[in-house]
Amino acid sequence: MLGLAVMSGVSNANASVPLPIVEQVSGARSLAPLLKQITPAVASISIKGGTTSAKNSVPIKGQRAQRPASVRDLPPDRRMRASGSGVVIDAGEGIILTNTHVIDGAEEIIVTFPDGRELQATRVGSDAVTDVAVIRVPADALPAMPIGDSDQLEVGDFVLAIGNPFQIGQTVTSGIVSGLHRNNVGIEQYEDFIQTDAAIYPGNSGGALVNLRGELIGMNTAFLGVGNTNPGMGLAIPINTVRSIADQILKYGEVRRRPAIM
Repeated sequence: MLGLAVMSGVSNANASVPLPIVEQVSGARSLAPLLKQITPAVASISIKGGTTSAKNSVPIKGQRAQRPASVRDLPPDRRMRASGSGVVIDAGEGIILTNTHVIDGAEEIIVTFPDGRELQATRVGSDAVTDVAVIRVPADALPAMPIGDSDQLEVGDFVLAIGNPFQIGQTVTSGIVSGLHRNNVGIEQYEDFIQTDAAIYPGNSGGALVNLRGELIGMNTAFLGVGNTNPGMGLAIPINTVRSIADQILKYGEVRRRPAIM
């Protein structure tokens, strides 16, 4: 068994948003009114075909929050698996953000919304370096998530994680920003993660990390732990990074980087 990776200078405990803070920020005694507005924009993503690469299925220092491995024994031609989550950011164009590892190798991508609609998505493009991908579904009365500014985040800010873990349906967890600029995790080529103690589980990859104003400020992508456990250290890609990569994918179909100077 692989032990929990301990990160220097970080103290984590599973947290929930205290009621007085909710009242102070939103004026309400519950987060339900806020969640009713934003959770319709977070969908479940299933893929058909493809195989899960070793880096997605083997417990490592930072494990991607992908789907449970309960369908590996299905024949390849019947392999439809709940792979992760996605967030609609442009209702008019049907643009959805997710992780590259969620749709890696997919022959078919199905997006299921909380209202029960299932739409087939097309891949716009993806970037393995940052683990950001963009897919598109037919735009028809879609919900969309407001975009925030991850550069304004501070350690201690309250956040909510929204996704579809363990194939049980949409789930919301709460916590705080536990750390910023985490870059020694070892799961991506480029790392600059938001660390949170809002619980992130397999199936949450590509889901939303939002602030108490209901703004998308990160994409949930991994947790520090073993197997399908969550010790309270979740990782999210800052939305400013995600948006920058997504803009290039939408414009060019790929990310164009400057060549390294030797």
